[in-house]
Amino acid sequence: MFRYIINRLLSTLLVLLGASLVVFLAARLVPGDVVEVMLGTEASPERVAELRRVFGLDQPLPLQYLSWLGGVLRGELGRSLRTGNSVAGEILTRLPVTLELTIFALFFSLLISLPTGIISAVKENTTSDYILNTLALIGLSIPDFWLGTLLILFASFYLPWLYTASFRRLWVDPVSNIRSMILPALSLGIAMAAVVMRMIRSSLREVLEQDYIRTARAKGVKELDVIRHHALRNASINVITIIGLQAGYLLGGAVIIEMVFSLPGIGRLALDAALQRDYPMIQGTALFITALFSLVNLGVDILYAYLDPTIRIGE
Repeated sequence: MFRYIINRLLSTLLVLLGASLVVFLAARLVPGDVVEVMLGTEASPERVAELRRVFGLDQPLPLQYLSWLGGVLRGELGRSLRTGNSVAGEILTRLPVTLELTIFALFFSLLISLPTGIISAVKENTTSDYILNTLALIGLSIPDFWLGTLLILFASFYLPWLYTASFRRLWVDPVSNIRSMILPALSLGIAMAAVVMRMIRSSLREVLEQDYIRTARAKGVKELDVIRHHALRNASINVITIIGLQAGYLLGGAVIIEMVFSLPGIGRLALDAALQRDYPMIQGTALFITALFSLVNLGVDILYAYLDPTIRIGE
């Protein structure tokens, strides 16, 4: 197990190194830079050249990349070209918001997908199964930002107590914070619930057809106990994979939802940085999100061994 974790951590470092290079180059493929955004098109060439020198943008790209990478290896993600604030500090300030949104979305997703997936699997090819599968397809088809907009309109007219446009930190105003998190978490959780529900259904159906399930039923084990103690654990391997991937998406990909609901999370920070051509902030947030996603995948792989003893990690 220890050897496996070390190997995975080393591979994660290689992934982060490749991601850093891709992000560094991709950020500079966008026309214009932070100097042009700040000064506009009417600035004198001398002023533009001076500001580019101050920001270090006059150096060759390889030197810029190595300078930034050296800072990352020392634990420094640089400073924002717009505000001068520490990139790491800004990320850590926004991280609680994104983590809270992810946790709420996962909660709503599992709250919806677990019972519906089990019911759909147990009652295969029945009216309940067809209805639940249809609802899952609708959930997959609806864009989360469009659903979020509809939820805002619905809550504004019929449930005004549920929606608040002002975001407050959890430790400042818990009630207001939870109110501001319910609708964006539902917007993300419903789409995720559709994916997880379909995976639960297919995995559980496959397990329920195994011989040991028939043996348990033949021995007189109650159907509820068969599903709870025998089927769900073995069906959970594929489900955990999907949940891990979706959690990684939620940590880094909820940019539009954070914009729709005015949540000051990491996704919104990354988008604002991209619009302002703030290279250190773009690179820092992208690298941080990649690291989170890789760590989630590592956790999922380690959890495999606990749920399925037949998996031999490290051999």
